[in-house]
Amino acid sequence: MTRSDKTEHVRSINDRLQLYFDRGWMEDWQSRMDRNGPWDSWTLYQLAVEAEKAALISSFDELQCLAHTTQLEPMPHQIDTAKKVLYEMRGRAILADEVGLGKTIEAGLILKEYMVRGLVRKALILVPASLVLQWVRELNQKFGIPAAAQKKAYMWTSCDVIVASMDTAKRDPHRSIVLQQEYDMLIVDEAHKLKNKKTTNYQFVKELRKKYCLLLTATPIQNDMSELYNLITLLKPGHLGGQGSFATNFVVDKRIPKNEDQLQQELSKVMIRNRRSDGGISFTKRQVNNLLLTLSPEEQRLYEGVTDFVKGRYNAAGGNLSSILSLVTLQREVCSSRDAVFVSLVNLFKKTAEDSPDRVRIWELVEMIRGIQANTKAEKALEILQSIGDKAIIFTEYRATQEYLLKFLKDHGITSVPYRGGMNRGKKDWMMDLFRNRAQVLVATEAGGEGINLQFCNHIINFDLPWNPMRVEQRIGRVHRLGQSKDVHIFNLSTKGTIEEHILSLLHEKINMFELVIGELDVILERLDKKSSIESDLMKLFLESRDDEELRSKMDEWGQSILSIRDEVQKEIAPMLSVLNGISGPAADQAGGRR
Repeated sequence: MTRSDKTEHVRSINDRLQLYFDRGWMEDWQSRMDRNGPWDSWTLYQLAVEAEKAALISSFDELQCLAHTTQLEPMPHQIDTAKKVLYEMRGRAILADEVGLGKTIEAGLILKEYMVRGLVRKALILVPASLVLQWVRELNQKFGIPAAAQKKAYMWTSCDVIVASMDTAKRDPHRSIVLQQEYDMLIVDEAHKLKNKKTTNYQFVKELRKKYCLLLTATPIQNDMSELYNLITLLKPGHLGGQGSFATNFVVDKRIPKNEDQLQQELSKVMIRNRRSDGGISFTKRQVNNLLLTLSPEEQRLYEGVTDFVKGRYNAAGGNLSSILSLVTLQREVCSSRDAVFVSLVNLFKKTAEDSPDRVRIWELVEMIRGIQANTKAEKALEILQSIGDKAIIFTEYRATQEYLLKFLKDHGITSVPYRGGMNRGKKDWMMDLFRNRAQVLVATEAGGEGINLQFCNHIINFDLPWNPMRVEQRIGRVHRLGQSKDVHIFNLSTKGTIEEHILSLLHEKINMFELVIGELDVILERLDKKSSIESDLMKLFLESRDDEELRSKMDEWGQSILSIRDEVQKEIAPMLSVLNGISGPAADQAGGRR
């Protein structure tokens, strides 16, 4: 098109356009001028002012995320920890607070702050499988972060903030997809499981592409100094030099550090450790009540019958424990409820050959159960609940006992709700809501020992006592944590003249497991498991003892060996804990500087 053609085309368009000028606003404006107003809606003006205030950043050092976390009131040490990670550590840190001080809250604050500032969009959070839903729930409800639990392969790319278990993420086909992503932030909970750089977990996290990284662990050192070096190298390669340089500068032998002041100075650049003893952090007391109960004659007769049956099968198997594993739980079930042992005995009866003499003996035990009309433990639990008149959690090991307790409590006018593995997330949340607002009792199986926070309750009844003390600690940790305003009361029920009596005496009186530091407990149990499991050791002692006196003697010997391990562990990790505890958290700084 020529220039003249273009000019003619524009003229043609102008000829077809009709322009109108609306001057009505001028009349309205002149009218307001004459009356001196009103100039605008007062409500709209107030909203405009609020909007400006919300967008105003008065100080660069303030956390902007606090205005967006109305469902949460973080503790001062958590806010200060988040600030330190942001402004001094540039988003790469080990959060090594002692158990129960809120490392999850600190990590959530840091993540939210980076998201508000537009520095993080895509984040990966790797946690133990049992904690996936808890992390998702806390991020959603407390921080307003749209986190999702990983369920399908497509979610790795479609979800900006995804929570997954380490075991899922590191295995194919997920591994290759995850390693292709570029994450603005990586958060790893229970990071002490990365302590060995030869493991697939360590190598996987090392390969992940991440800009910011948070490693959460209450026990960054458990066995030797190399574990600490490996964690920090994963977080910030080269910070402590090479392996040889680190050993030369900071290690006398694998468990004894040197140049502690210099080491603490380097650690404080990448690690924050708040302690319960720091100023401004207070925990309520933990009161443990061990209650030894006498079984009814019918219950005692059933217990002795089951004991004779299990020991007979064990001896017939030539002392091979693995060959009678299906019978091992019978001893513990009969101490819990007739319902629990009834289910196991019936299943065992169905699997036993018709011509086997064991089949007759099993049916005799089933017939014994029919004569039991009461449950000694349940009656004691009812007495406790009626005396406290407050909310309580009852932990049991067995689904059948849980069902029995729910009915038993209902028959006695006490409202209760269940919590167990197998429930989907929605139902678990519903049970938590009912317990918080309506029911007096939560009857939980072992699934209730992990992944939920119940600071609004301060009474726990261990209806069945786990043989592994770490599981007891996990249960108590659901209520005895930061935010608990009352003393926590723990009632451990055990039955006289049974294996339970010996277990309670051994683990929680002779060895005093309740008073151990979590780090020490971890190491003790880890060393025991390298030899054999606690459960199998104790069961063999029980099955190989001819009478109660011999059992007590063997249990004492076994307990002494654990005490030796405990003393050894305490001696070994003391120098390493000294280094860690010399690192000031924000709370310690406020209380008077580095300890």
